Parts: sequence; structure tokens; C-alpha cells
Amino acid sequence: MHIYERLGLREIVNAQGSISKIGGSLMAPEVLAAMVEAAECYVDISDLLARSGQHLANLIGVDAAFITSGAAAGLVVSTAACITGTDPAKISRLPDTREMRSEVIVHRQQRNHYDSCVRQAGAKLVEIGLARETHAWELQDAISDRTAAVVYFVAYARTNSLPLPEVCDIAHKAGVPVVVDAADELPPAANLRRYTDEGADLVIFSGGKAIGGPQGSGLILGKRALIEACALNAFPNYAIGRPMKIGKEEIAGLVVAVERYLSRDFTAEFAARDRQVANIIKALADIPGISAERIVGVRDEAELHPFDVPRVLLRILPALPMSRDDIVRRLKEGNPSVRVLPVGRDIVVTTQGLTVGDEDIVAARIRETISMPEASSRL
Repeated sequence: MHIYERLGLREIVNAQGSISKIGGSLMAPEVLAAMVEAAECYVDISDLLARSGQHLANLIGVDAAFITSGAAAGLVVSTAACITGTDPAKISRLPDTREMRSEVIVHRQQRNHYDSCVRQAGAKLVEIGLARETHAWELQDAISDRTAAVVYFVAYARTNSLPLPEVCDIAHKAGVPVVVDAADELPPAANLRRYTDEGADLVIFSGGKAIGGPQGSGLILGKRALIEACALNAFPNYAIGRPMKIGKEEIAGLVVAVERYLSRDFTAEFAARDRQVANIIKALADIPGISAERIVGVRDEAELHPFDVPRVLLRILPALPMSRDDIVRRLKEGNPSVRVLPVGRDIVVTTQGLTVGDEDIVAARIRETISMPEASSRL
């Protein structure tokens, strides 16, 4: 029996995307093989982190890199690095930041549930901007001798946020570093360099989403001095990041996953995903009460990151007596369990987590769900 079956769990067909709550992404055989190799012997973790970080920095073309136990952990240690630098006295005191630069500026529109990772390091968030727009002078005015950093959440940045290059320019003139959360901003692979090229001092990516590494892994890219400060604040050192342990297996797996990611044929991959989208749309075309269309490049919803992944937008029409939530719940509770993404009043089926043939399962389960007697009898 599969380990999940032994534990009384059902396998999930993932039409929701690279979501941590359902396992992130699937790892390629090469990644799994690297993890097995790493598990077969001991290694100095600090040395492994230093060597793997420099290796990945060279591959990507950035100054320095550091592997963490996930993007959320990356936010904690990046914030800590901006507060403490490499000062061991300050590092040992966190999250007590009294008499330290500990304010972190954030766009009000970009506030989200990962705020807690910034605050976990002892930082106080200072908001700029209003619902409709943010002005450059607001950032300039917010910077003070208490400012440790500016944090920029790409997934929540809209036209009412200042552009990242402008944020970096203003912050750097005041001697303040900029931390970018780009956890789910891949593909395109060019984004691995984009935000540092635009001026960011530290940029954080998830290792367990599009990169296809171990779920409990993340990557910080950026300036060498701040990356050194990240390492001092992180595992295996006795610091704020000590509980955010990453094993030798995850480190090795992420190295191979990044190597593989940089060599993947995304044109072919996206062509295959477009075929999955077309198959789903064709299979659902004759169902009354819904309409299905292809979407890509949608920037209105944080949930639809990364932008480039082909998706199916399933519109729930007034003629359908079932609600969006009813459909989502029945897909989840059925066999197999299918997870989709509720967005607004509609449902999105994303191809990012689908394997070959999963699109047929998704389409069949949607047909079955909408055709249930209690639904069809009211059409």
C-alpha cells in the first residue's frame, strides 16, 4: 500500500497550483536521487550551505545565495539580517530589537498573512500608501533612523504600488535595503534575476513550488554582505532562525532542482499545458450552467500567480443552481479528491500541478459533480 493509504489518506489530483497545504509540487527523479545520495553520509551543514549557495549564485548570475527551509523562513532571516547585519550581539538578542533599527516599511495594499514572518524577527511594520495609490514622497517620508528595510510583496503589488525600481532607488539613497518576496514568481525563469537586476538587495523564492525542489526549501538571492547576515541568523546557528531547520537532503535536492529548472524547455512544457487546457474546455463545453475559457497572464488576483501558467476559468452562470462553494466542496470530497481554486464567484483550474492525464480526471469529476441528481433535477 502507498504510505498515504496506510495512513488512511486519499491522493489528491492537484488542479489548484503549487499550494503548500497540499504538498507544493512533485519532484523529478534527479531531485529525489540527489536527496538519497545526501542521506547516505554526513556533512558539515554550514559548509554545505556556503558551497551550495555560491554554486547556485554562480548558476543564476547573482552576487550570493542562501538556502532556507522555505520562503517564509527566508522572510524571517532576511528581515533579521537587515536588522542585525553580522553583529553577534544583535543577532543573539532577536526578537528583542530595542535600540536597533527595526522598522520595516510596506505598502498598505501589500499587507498579507506573511506579515507575521517579518514581525517574527522583531520588526515593526510601517505602512505607506492608500487603497488607490502610493506616492514616492510617502516612502521618502516614512524612512527614518529607525528603518531597517523596505519589504515588497510582488504577488500583492498592483498599479497602486510604487514600481520596484523606484522603491529601490528611494530606499538606497537613504541607505536602506529592499527585501522582495517573490515566493511564487516563477515561471518565467528570468525572474530569478529580474528583481536583483531591478535593485533589490534580497529576493526570496520558494524551492517547493515551480522550481520543483523539496517542499521544505527556499532560496534567498542578493548582496553578499546581507546573505552573510542571513546565514548567521539562520540554522544551524543559535539564532532567530535556528528552529527553521533544513536538512542536508533538502539542500542537495534544491541544488539539483535549480540546475534542472534552468535547463528546462518551457516552450514545450507550456505547449503541453495548453493542450491540457484545451482538453478540459472541450470536455465541459456541453454542460449547461457553466462556461469554460482559457486564461493566462491574469494579474488581478494574487491567487493566480505565477502569471504565465495556462489555466481554465470556469464561470458559474446564474442558470446553475449549484454554488461555487458546493462544487469546490464536492470535488474535494469525491473520489479521487480534486482540488481547484475558487476565485471571486468562479473556479480556476490551473495546469501547474497536473501530471499527464490528470486533465481527463479533472474534467470527468467536474461533469460528475455538476450532474449530481440534486443539481440536474433543478436545471
